[in-house]
Amino acid sequence: MDAERLSPGALATDTAARAMAIRVVFVLLPQSLVLDWAGPAEALRIANQQLQARGHPPRFVLEFASPTPTSAGSVGVTLSGLVPLPARWDGPAWIVLVGLPGRTIAVEGPEAQAVLHWLRAQRFERDRLELVTICAGAVLAAHAGVLAGRRATTHHHHLDELRRVEARCEVVANRVFVLDAPVYSSAGVTTGIDLMLHRIADTCGEALAAQVAQTMVVALRRGPNDPELSPFLAYRNHLHAALHRVQDAVSEQPQADWTVPRMADVAHTSPRHLTRLFVTHAGVAPLTYLRRLRLAAAQLALQSGANVTRAAELSGFGSDTQLRRAWHQFGLAGSPSALQAVDGR
Repeated sequence: MDAERLSPGALATDTAARAMAIRVVFVLLPQSLVLDWAGPAEALRIANQQLQARGHPPRFVLEFASPTPTSAGSVGVTLSGLVPLPARWDGPAWIVLVGLPGRTIAVEGPEAQAVLHWLRAQRFERDRLELVTICAGAVLAAHAGVLAGRRATTHHHHLDELRRVEARCEVVANRVFVLDAPVYSSAGVTTGIDLMLHRIADTCGEALAAQVAQTMVVALRRGPNDPELSPFLAYRNHLHAALHRVQDAVSEQPQADWTVPRMADVAHTSPRHLTRLFVTHAGVAPLTYLRRLRLAAAQLALQSGANVTRAAELSGFGSDTQLRRAWHQFGLAGSPSALQAVDGR
């Protein structure tokens, strides 16, 4: 496929797929909360699966590390074959710290002390070595001193504890997750999936993240400030497989020459029935859905520095006039030129 004809979202996915794989190390201590690491790990596995289905190499290399080769999880399952805490990094990597049960996080044990000592030796830097905390994993990070001068959140039961452990951290309450690169923190349990989906979107594109969310039946992907849902993720709170197939195809290439009959071919149904499916299950007409995706693709292009004419071309609008008309039709604030001026500098 000609790269010049790819939408910004598809370009991001294609570029990410060719980039160096990211090493993702889940650090597990005795009694680590299983859902804190299993959900995010599944999201990354499914992202790799989706990439490989498109003919791209996997983007994430998952490891499960611990000071000991075996460790009992929070639900009584013993994990074996855990690798040692990494001694070196040969490429981009994420360290993932997860929560532990209890009203406070005990760090006196030898395993916890070994992890804290190891964390203090790491040098976190954006796009090189990044830290992801899930639930009370932020408290572990605070004990290691790596949240000083950072914004972070944690499970609401541990917010005061986080403030006590690291007074130099700006603790943010009432947030699903907080982004302060190279540190990313989530409030806990299922919000770890929300945060990992956000990181997948940043790395591989919104369209791929949407497909991962739908595979996991995560109906609504939440954001750091609970903003309006991205059009790549909206209108997908349903379980109709054929409709998801159409939405996947359109979100991957919103700039293509889509018509209702062409969408119906993807769903293996008639144009009239496809329109009924969209209205019944997604609550939107198919061409309205297409225009919303094209607007999202145009916004991504503008934020990447494209001018309005180029953004219109990349997103499938016939002209910058059509882009401006759709922009105002859907009530977006400002104008395409203003967004390009702010984000494109």
